[in-house]
Amino acid sequence: MTARLAWLLLGATILVQICFPLTSGGTPALTTAAVLLFASAMLVDAATSRGVGAAAVLLVVAGGGGLLAEAIGVHTGFPFGEYDYTGTLGLEIAGVPILVPLAWIMMAWPAWNVARRLVGRHGHVATVAVGAWALTAWDVFLDPQMVDAGHWYWLHTTPNLPGVEGIPLTNFGGWLLVSALMMTVLEAAIGRSDSVPTLHTDAVPVAAYLWTYFSSVLAHAVFFGRAPVALTGALVMGVVAVPLAVSVVREIRTARRSGGHRVHAA
Repeated sequence: MTARLAWLLLGATILVQICFPLTSGGTPALTTAAVLLFASAMLVDAATSRGVGAAAVLLVVAGGGGLLAEAIGVHTGFPFGEYDYTGTLGLEIAGVPILVPLAWIMMAWPAWNVARRLVGRHGHVATVAVGAWALTAWDVFLDPQMVDAGHWYWLHTTPNLPGVEGIPLTNFGGWLLVSALMMTVLEAAIGRSDSVPTLHTDAVPVAAYLWTYFSSVLAHAVFFGRAPVALTGALVMGVVAVPLAVSVVREIRTARRSGGHRVHAA
């Protein structure tokens, strides 16, 4: 039942996110609903697949760590660059909307699981590196969308990634740093298993990551008027998402060839 709950929450997230293009990038209510549902789905999946302790670690590391990083960032400009929230995202702690650390939770879990799937047994350092890239790459899509929606703004916007106007390059450097720290702690705390992840154990976060990738490319290219962001994001996040999709297809084909063993998440 708990595994099904994670799928139900992820499905609800997708339905809410589908409404974003219909509202020119989303309303505060839709943004709140999407983040709450997505973060809840990941916490439930963490508890289901790796135990309540893992969910607690995710909450503290990604949620607490995200809040700390953002609080430092918004007051000092380190490590992301100088920016400020506009007050449209609701309740704040230390100048940071509550939704922001929840957003770190909602993508930190997929990023870490995706990294473990792609890295396999090649080591903790490789998992941290791939996980940090996987999490940072998502922000290539997120930041332009949120800035365009008026949820925060940057005081200095150059230099920037090609095609990602309005977002300073320092932001992504900060994301890499914070993401690497998060992945390091997650890997040390709950990544001790030597088993290779399969769709039986990581289907929910894998599906979440792939949905985020393909839907973000489509939304920016077709609905948000940010085709250059769609292209840059497709390349940067595709470094992880494309091999991930290939690994999923290969696993499903292998399962079918081995006698019809059913790949499932429950």
